[in-house]
Amino acid sequence: MKILMIEDDLQICEVTQKYFSNKGTEITVVTNGTDALQQTESGLDGYSLVLLDIMLPGADGFTICRAIRRQSDIPVIFITARGLEEDILQGYALGCDDYIVKPFMLSALYAKCAAIVKRAEGSADSVLTCGAIRIDTRKLTCSVSGSEVELTPKGFAILCYLMEHPGWIVDRDTLLNRVWGSDYFGADRVVDNHIKRLRKALGSAGKQIHTVVGRGYKLTET
Repeated sequence: MKILMIEDDLQICEVTQKYFSNKGTEITVVTNGTDALQQTESGLDGYSLVLLDIMLPGADGFTICRAIRRQSDIPVIFITARGLEEDILQGYALGCDDYIVKPFMLSALYAKCAAIVKRAEGSADSVLTCGAIRIDTRKLTCSVSGSEVELTPKGFAILCYLMEHPGWIVDRDTLLNRVWGSDYFGADRVVDNHIKRLRKALGSAGKQIHTVVGRGYKLTET
């Protein structure tokens, strides 16, 4: 991997560079938003992934992510102290691949980077289909029988996970960890409410999401 890290905390940059270097991974650091935008405009060829802070001098991380997505499908992971739900949802809406709230474990960050890069390199197509449902995980679009439908960020994230695991029985805890994050504290029934809205948004294709009583949910072709 070769990683571009956009972060203004020099201590975080230093320890991350050292840890990743010991794993054989090169990290290039940019410490302000203005330079990051220039880097984005000049191209991200050669990089495997972008680690992106939000609170940066010059231009914030959301602006940078938006600029990246206009020209590249490179994986982006937000690493930030901003842990509010609205910030997390905005990050995913802009097309990030993961959102990590500081402080974080370097070992976990490295594992996430390796997994995301491996998945990105192994997938020639960002489009997933199951029955009448089609989603584009890069463009963040969803269609049913060729007609585009609007989904909430959480609804899209839930559907994306189900689409990646067709036929699997996925329990609520798995969806909570995947969509809300491992630090979420609240009732797991929030998943049921979002599944209900997701089925409604999908219209006739909503029946492809089956409830497996006492176990979770399963997406099938019909």
